Amino acid sequence: MNVLVIDIGGNNVKILASRQNAPRKFPSGLTMTPKQMVAGVKKLAGDWKYDVISIGYPGMVVRNRLVAEPHNLGRGWMEFDFSAAFKRPVKIVNDAAMQALGSYKGGKMLFLGLGTGLGSAMIVDGIVEPMELGHLPYKKRTFEDYVGVRGYDQLGKKKWRQAVADVIARLIAALEPEDVVLGGGNVKKLNELPPRCRAGDNANAFAGGFRLWQKNSRRNSSTSGKVRFDSKKGN
Repeated sequence: MNVLVIDIGGNNVKILASRQNAPRKFPSGLTMTPKQMVAGVKKLAGDWKYDVISIGYPGMVVRNRLVAEPHNLGRGWMEFDFSAAFKRPVKIVNDAAMQALGSYKGGKMLFLGLGTGLGSAMIVDGIVEPMELGHLPYKKRTFEDYVGVRGYDQLGKKKWRQAVADVIARLIAALEPEDVVLGGGNVKKLNELPPRCRAGDNANAFAGGFRLWQKNSRRNSSTSGKVRFDSKKGN
């Protein structure tokens, strides 16, 4: 079974299919609609063969359904039928959860994505729990306002790095993870990683998307629709 993974970000949509060596991408942005995203993906993946699709979505997802419009894209996502548009079975998860799944090695892991905003997810003993930590209040605004791209632009590199270190320390103290992975495109802007953290790789989003269709990845029976993954059964 060939899987097409779609990683939707605030700046770009990135795609990779099974048996392909290099991802492809096209710009997204504040006005991109789901219909435009589908058209862009179909054009970019026109010479690839795929049977099913995984989508990493920059917003809240519950039981394969979008429950909030994205903050950094256009409108019309919540009611859109992706399976009908692609004419393929589709699994949709939060984008941070998908990258977390691709980064997971076991135990209790916190994933934080430093990108357009602040993506976040936890995996505890194989159960993926997407989170919206970036929207929690912090100082005069939210975590995301300080450590996302707006914070970087407004604070400058030095103060942004200080904010990142402070936010991560607070989240580690509150959530007590055994492993902390920092992903997202802005990790490279840190001069050093905060204590107890390891750098992720944006390619892990694709690994997570492939894992969603593995036999050892399944939906939990709870109403939350969390993904359960057994890392001991292979990647």
